[in-house]
Amino acid sequence: MKFSLKKLQLRQGTFLLQIDLEVSGQVIGIFGNSGAGKTSLLEVVAGLRQTALGSIIVDERVLMDTSAGLILAPERRGVGYVPQDLALFPHLSVRKNLTYGYKPAALSPAPGITVDHVAEVLEIVSLLDRPISDLSGGQKQRVAFARALLASPRLLLMDEPLASLDQELKLKIIPYLKRIRDEFQIPMLYVSHSPDEVIALCDQVIVLREGQCVRTSPPGEIFEASTSMVLKPGILG
Repeated sequence: MKFSLKKLQLRQGTFLLQIDLEVSGQVIGIFGNSGAGKTSLLEVVAGLRQTALGSIIVDERVLMDTSAGLILAPERRGVGYVPQDLALFPHLSVRKNLTYGYKPAALSPAPGITVDHVAEVLEIVSLLDRPISDLSGGQKQRVAFARALLASPRLLLMDEPLASLDQELKLKIIPYLKRIRDEFQIPMLYVSHSPDEVIALCDQVIVLREGQCVRTSPPGEIFEASTSMVLKPGILG
């Protein structure tokens, strides 16, 4: 994926997101401290922040160019979005959550996106007829991933999808994210403040600080090669 943000700006009160960059990779991490602008950037890409200015281009497809008066509506951007709160429908079964908004994969870059195949890849076949309220945190996470995939997106947006899980459960879920990456080959923007997640999943990383991009590079150039994957000195100031 070639991901281009040109003169992108979003003002929210006293906070200003201001980014101009171009980066390539199948999975691009968006990393930074709390309040750096990670979720705001993802919401701008998804089309949920209508006051943003500038341009967003994904693989030569223009999602937004305010100088040309072009702003695609969220439903026309071809994105699958997993927000922090997962936004599953608790009154529906897993199957009905998955089929809500399901689109055949005819126009998707990833063939084979069907309910059965996605459920098999994410190992939720046995859960399909269960209510969401009966699922564990890790199971809900996999259902949210599956629902995003079944929108047949051109781009997946993941907003700190493992933030609410403990370390043991995170280690169990990361392989499923790798399966999504490898099986379906859909480009992904992955927001996280966890070095372990970023280095396990991402090809390139956008590092944000106070609404600004302070670095783009492979994760190995940002994090120390240690068991804790600590941030190299000076990356966030």
